Amino acid sequence: MNDFSNLQGMMIFAKVVETLSYTEAAKLLGMAKSSVSKEISALEVRLGAKLLHRTTRRIQVTEVGMTYYHYCYRILHEVKSADLFIRQFHEEPTGSLRVVAPVTFGCQCIVPVLNRFIASNLHVSVDLDLTDRPVNLEDDHVDLAIEIKRELPAHQHYRQLMDITWGIYAAPKYLQQHTAITNPDDLPRHDLILFRGPAHTISLPFRKDKQKKDIEVRSRFRANNSVALLNSAVAQSGIAYLPSYIAQEAVDDGKLVQLLPDWEMDIYKSYVLMKSDSFISPRVRLFIEALQKALT
Repeated sequence: MNDFSNLQGMMIFAKVVETLSYTEAAKLLGMAKSSVSKEISALEVRLGAKLLHRTTRRIQVTEVGMTYYHYCYRILHEVKSADLFIRQFHEEPTGSLRVVAPVTFGCQCIVPVLNRFIASNLHVSVDLDLTDRPVNLEDDHVDLAIEIKRELPAHQHYRQLMDITWGIYAAPKYLQQHTAITNPDDLPRHDLILFRGPAHTISLPFRKDKQKKDIEVRSRFRANNSVALLNSAVAQSGIAYLPSYIAQEAVDDGKLVQLLPDWEMDIYKSYVLMKSDSFISPRVRLFIEALQKALT
């Protein structure tokens, strides 16, 4: 007997246990009642165990039969799940895709992927919510949420996207007009442009080989939006502490220069959160794949 010879008998046996009727099981399986009876008998012979006691009035599952049924149920459930996965894989994505993302990261990194996704999937509409508040997938009725964190998400189902490195940036003219910066220790002599917080000073982390420094800097301009900080740095107001994805275009255009690039600073990670790992709709699955292709 090979490992697969009992599969059909297991399916028939499970249906008999669930209905407690050979007649009803045969009807649901599209088989003759006599065929069901023969399959059960043959299965019991192969197993060397009595699974069912059958009388003229009722069917009773034996103790061994009930334990065996639980194995059958799990196997058949996995088979159904596999079939459903394949059907979903081949389905054309349709319907509304609801996505929530942080404001700046969403504009810079998520919207370009969404634009290409919409162009490639004509039957999908997108509802994008850009917000920096915490999101609950269930309560907010969304399909996917983008989250940026240092640690792993608390949510159970997620896929990792890109790392987000931070650095310090200044306009070339600002650097020409102020003292040179060759080491993190030079920063306290300059004005920093930072994310808004209750304090006018902040400690910035620097790591290089085995060296680790926390430099306390001061800030005369703070904002809660990294684009505002970027624009202030381009306007030569000071040195901005920014995510690299925000500053890269300005660096490429020569409007900003990254300072101390050999020193590593904060590193965050971006994630896409989903409601479940199972039975993901085609539109959700394909968009996750598009995000991972673009952002990893």
